[in-house]
Amino acid sequence: MSLTNRILLAMVAGVLVGSLLNLLVGSAATPELVREGISSYLVDGLFDVVGQVFVASLQLLVVPLVLVSLICGASSLGNSARMGPIAGKTLLFYLSTTAIAVTTALFVAVLVEPGSGVSLETNATFEPTEPPPLKDVIINIFPSNPIAAMAEGEMLQIIVFALLFGYAISHAGEAGRRIAALFSDLEAVVMRMVGILMGLAPYGVFALLGVLFADMGLSAIADLAKYFFTLLAVLLFHGLVVYSLLLKVLARRSPAVLLSKMRSVWAFAFSTASSGATLPITLRTVEKRLGVNNSVAGFSVPLGATVNMDGTAIMQGVATVFIAEVYGFDLSLTAYLTVILTATLASIGTAAVPGVGLITLAMVLQQAGLPVEGIGLIIGIDRLLDMVRTAVNVTGDATAAVIVGSSEGQLDENIYNDPNADRYPERDENTRVSEAT
Repeated sequence: MSLTNRILLAMVAGVLVGSLLNLLVGSAATPELVREGISSYLVDGLFDVVGQVFVASLQLLVVPLVLVSLICGASSLGNSARMGPIAGKTLLFYLSTTAIAVTTALFVAVLVEPGSGVSLETNATFEPTEPPPLKDVIINIFPSNPIAAMAEGEMLQIIVFALLFGYAISHAGEAGRRIAALFSDLEAVVMRMVGILMGLAPYGVFALLGVLFADMGLSAIADLAKYFFTLLAVLLFHGLVVYSLLLKVLARRSPAVLLSKMRSVWAFAFSTASSGATLPITLRTVEKRLGVNNSVAGFSVPLGATVNMDGTAIMQGVATVFIAEVYGFDLSLTAYLTVILTATLASIGTAAVPGVGLITLAMVLQQAGLPVEGIGLIIGIDRLLDMVRTAVNVTGDATAAVIVGSSEGQLDENIYNDPNADRYPERDENTRVSEAT
């Protein structure tokens, strides 16, 4: 069985096992001792340990992978005039698709009216974090201490430092060429670490989904079904239709090829609900399976994990309309335009971690004049939707890399069109070891 199919099987098994455990723990017919054992030793014990170790291992690779990939890409482009256009095209794509995402979400939500007739009470509270001024956001993009930026995982600062370092390498003569060769070797090693981790992915995916559905169960969707399925429909439309149209029109490439090769990335994204944790897998897939040169992929994918939050923007659009309808607010055209602008700008610099969309949603609600307490209405099922949002985000990262790579002549069509490109890296490695033995 291929790695992708093993991961998908683990996802299904995790959902089923987690839901079954949720029913057992919630059933009065289950003995107290059994319920305690399931909760303490299986769900919060074994499953949680495996899942958390898996996520920590993914996060371990994020900073070194972003650093070496961007340095390699910037050093290879440093002597050309293409670095500026690549950055400009990538940023334009991300901002444009985010604006399209939130506009589509508002349009569909206004038509469907997911909050009409809903009367929900919640004891949940949400304390929004005060957003920093725009001046501070701009200043904080530039690192004063690159080591501290790497230690704290400040992705925008790491990107700026890596681009500057890579540019300097390309202009440092013989010394620069030696350093460039070193980072090229480091990138190969880090990519191999990603490959090793992918071989363990089914166990981590199973554990993560087992814990989630054991805690929540499928019944959490029932009370907010209209909101849930409205948001889910817009997410799927944007991820499967909008990106496919852009890929076909702007790059003249088959969307079916990209979507088929993104299945394993979706599984990671769905399980971790974090673009940052999924970044090593996304970057490997974009380079090895989709054929985008490192000079483009090494810049667009890490940047996308930081600024491309189309899924989050969609959630903010649908949630804004939902909360307005529940509380009886009529939003004006100016309010809708404010939501579009705020959601688009709020995506820049948003941390690629689970649940951060709720923080930026608070900012959007404040700008639209809606009660921030309304977040408590949707917080219960947001984790499930966050997983789908992350899958949409990583699809956008890969689409941007292919479109920009194609426009710059940095896309290997043979790799892109090869359905088996880098498909079984772990199996091939094991085969070579067995034959050598």
